[in-house]
Amino acid sequence: MDVRVSVHPFFLWYNEDISVQELLIENGVLIMAVQPQKMKTLYLMRILLQRTDEKHLMAANDLVLALQEYGIKAERKSIYSDIEALQLYGLDIVQQKGSNPGYYVASRNFELPELKLLVDAVQSSKFITVKKSEELIKKLEALTSRFEARQLQRDVFIYNRPKTINETIYYNVDQIHNALHSNAKISFQYAVWTTKKELQLKKNGALYMVSPWALTWDDENYYLIAYDEGADCIKHYRVDKMQNISVLEEARLGKAQFNNFDLAAFAKKTFGMYGGYDETVTLVCRNHLVGVILDRFGQDVPIVPIDEEHFYAKPLVAVSPQFFGWITGLGDGVKIKGPEKVRKEFKNYLRNILKNCCE
Repeated sequence: MDVRVSVHPFFLWYNEDISVQELLIENGVLIMAVQPQKMKTLYLMRILLQRTDEKHLMAANDLVLALQEYGIKAERKSIYSDIEALQLYGLDIVQQKGSNPGYYVASRNFELPELKLLVDAVQSSKFITVKKSEELIKKLEALTSRFEARQLQRDVFIYNRPKTINETIYYNVDQIHNALHSNAKISFQYAVWTTKKELQLKKNGALYMVSPWALTWDDENYYLIAYDEGADCIKHYRVDKMQNISVLEEARLGKAQFNNFDLAAFAKKTFGMYGGYDETVTLVCRNHLVGVILDRFGQDVPIVPIDEEHFYAKPLVAVSPQFFGWITGLGDGVKIKGPEKVRKEFKNYLRNILKNCCE
């Protein structure tokens, strides 16, 4: 008895090493009742997508020979009709005439510069493991010709930067998206790192129960933004430290609180996603640091020139040790003018550092 299965066209051209015969017979069992010749148009699409671009054309005779690699016979006349059918289907196939005639795929869902950006993002992302990075880049390479795919081997090297070894983050993100789509609460356990480089559950493994509202990416880490009913406030959690996530049947709460929550403003004022109390501070900065201030706080931060060498900046920040550490890292280029309360806290912060260094 014939067992019929459907095969998506993407499967055919993405899996370059699979031949028609391998599709028809697997472990001696017939898995598709179809003649190889009837798949000619699909294989022609695969060949054009993989082997052609604006700089690499294939003439009709080249396409006939390429089809023979898959055990498919074709004549030049049938190539023309198949290409016409693929054009009607929506594939952007261009015929070039002249001294170097041939066909090529002119445009795709992703242009090469877009794919380069995506590859750079994958390679630079700390939360994506080396193994998963390689898998994702391989899939991205399949979205262009084999020639342009070579340009996706970028100079942002995976192995020269810290990469997580925790692959559960992908499943965590998927579970959170399911909860967002279902308008449901989630429960999970939360962990912290120990000196043994192991994740240890907080609160003796007690379950956290929150209403998820958004996912954000800050400082190369994924964070869940959620409403905590018990504390009646919006909180954030590192997704890679969340374990055993379950989507609950209870509906989410905290819609009003989240609607009043400005995620972009939260990211600007928060340093490393560490909390603190909100305060508008006045900073005296040297002019060469204006780019640093704008990059950190955004274009809408108030800036007032003082003299030819200095300016005032008045950003809203979450006052915390991380904020003071950022200020310290800028050296004598920035000083806190006010409020006085923040100035005193900063001085105490510096005294404690000096004390610890000198003991």
